[in-house]
Amino acid sequence: MSYHEYRRACVAGGSIQPAALAGIDLEAGIVTGGGLGRAEHPGRGWRRLRWAELAGRIGDPVVPDGRLPFHRCFPSVKKEGSWPLGIVPPTEGSVDRGTWDRLIAVLTEYSPAGPGTPCLAYYNPLMVTAVDFGDLRVRAGRLGDAVIVYDNPEAGFSPSNLWAEDRSWVLCTDYDLWGTKVAGPPALVEALLNDPGIEAVRLSWAS
Repeated sequence: MSYHEYRRACVAGGSIQPAALAGIDLEAGIVTGGGLGRAEHPGRGWRRLRWAELAGRIGDPVVPDGRLPFHRCFPSVKKEGSWPLGIVPPTEGSVDRGTWDRLIAVLTEYSPAGPGTPCLAYYNPLMVTAVDFGDLRVRAGRLGDAVIVYDNPEAGFSPSNLWAEDRSWVLCTDYDLWGTKVAGPPALVEALLNDPGIEAVRLSWAS
């Protein structure tokens, strides 16, 4: 059963009320199963499902040729765009905590100043919960303190961009992508591609 089928069954059975906003029926859309913002481990009984494992299971490529990792990948596993209940898809616009922690660890190892590397973090104003985000958009600090920008209560998302002050590397987490782009020195890129804690694919420069 997909998330959409489950939602429809619950509405039909009366266990939940139909969603509406200002008289607009919100049940007309597809319930995909995905969410927004930071993602934590879903809890006991769940394990991480790697994209490569899912691709091997259903035959879809991890990333179709000429495309980027986004919500339309893996069409064979979904029903009308909705994921099965047994899979929790990634949230949009944010790195999950486990990947963020590992990513920061690799960046720290391959940055000359290590945890003391001066960095800047940018939050897309469309993603923040603060009413006045004028002082939130860009934050400066050290790479070793990156957990602070991840857990920023005003944002609800990981930073849209994080980069070293010397511009030796940069991260870009796009709202529309299920992935974070990393550009940097060849040694850093190879480390990410070969790291067992991070699932990475190489994209062409045209991407």
